[in-house]
Amino acid sequence: MLSTLRGSSSASLLLRSLAPRLRPAQTYLPTRTYASEIWKNVKKSELKDALVRTTELYKTYKPVSPGIRHLRRPLNPHIFPGRPLRFLTVAKRKNGGRNHSGKITVRHQGGGHRQRIRVIDFMRENPGIHDVVRIEYDPGRSAHIALLHNRDPAAVGSAKWSYIIATEGMRAGDQVQSFRQGIPDDFVPGFKGSMDSKKKPNSRSNQTNQEDTEAASAQSLALGLLRSMTLKPGNVLPLRLIPTGTVINTISLKPNGPGILVRSAGSFGQLVAQEDKSRYVHVRLQSGEVRKVLGDCCATIGKVSNSLWKNRSLGKAGRARWLGIRPTVRGMAMNANDHPHGGGRGKSKSNKHPVSIWGWGTKGTRTRKPGPKGPKNSNKMVVRERPRGKEKQGSA
Repeated sequence: MLSTLRGSSSASLLLRSLAPRLRPAQTYLPTRTYASEIWKNVKKSELKDALVRTTELYKTYKPVSPGIRHLRRPLNPHIFPGRPLRFLTVAKRKNGGRNHSGKITVRHQGGGHRQRIRVIDFMRENPGIHDVVRIEYDPGRSAHIALLHNRDPAAVGSAKWSYIIATEGMRAGDQVQSFRQGIPDDFVPGFKGSMDSKKKPNSRSNQTNQEDTEAASAQSLALGLLRSMTLKPGNVLPLRLIPTGTVINTISLKPNGPGILVRSAGSFGQLVAQEDKSRYVHVRLQSGEVRKVLGDCCATIGKVSNSLWKNRSLGKAGRARWLGIRPTVRGMAMNANDHPHGGGRGKSKSNKHPVSIWGWGTKGTRTRKPGPKGPKNSNKMVVRERPRGKEKQGSA
């Protein structure tokens, strides 16, 4: 038995010594192929999920490379991962910040990934209930967009499907309506027209006074019921039907025009006052400016979605190039013929006032005077200008 063990041990030692000579290269092939096949089957999404470090508000990544060390993105698990509807998009043609003659009028633009423009419905003229199918990412804007489906069986094309600016908290399955064409008949029993349709009491007789009082109370009750049924995020209403203090977005400046104000991510306006016996209402914009807008103009209820967008961090310069943002060079690093701050010895702009590459003042230099302080009728709709300087610092 002992000799057998010794023989086996010696034989094993002999085989181990001869293993490099006896083993062909093919013996490693199954192991390598097996490992590579496992690696090929791993999807990119699985790798990305393995590196994600989620927080309450933002998504951060394990710093396995310098490009994702400082990368920070808002958490938006409700965003639809697929592609948009093709017929609601248009190919984006870029010009690199150049005008029709080929001169650069907007600096630091050019390149970037190919994009398609999403056709957004800023008019919201189709009445009735629209279902929110999904929330999508839009590469052309900071806010998210929502895909709507019109319940009207007779609607086709863009009337059946449309994109709108998504409001904060909007999710798939919600319902939105547009009252731009007016309040439907019998939508609220007892409501007639607008907020200002209250009848003043007449002093002819006690009976007529009592009837007018009852009509006014019924009208106010109908108005309250109307507000409870229509003041929902995503609904479109005329400004005269929106109560004071309501947060709004996508505000139009013409009764038949599209919504053009307050459309970026996280922005909102607020209706602060309604003028008595006037066609105008006062709206505070995101900059702090208060201006008059016609009461027949429309706005969307709520705050624009993706409010955490401004706190994102791209993480690397290449990600900015993907977005079409080109590098920015300091003026003092240029030559004198390229920038007013250029030239000289050392880091100095020679006691010059800070100016742009075209020579006009920057860093707070006021180049126009809008509103009441400016030229006559330059912007007569501005009630109060946006805060500037010390006033802005005090408000912050």
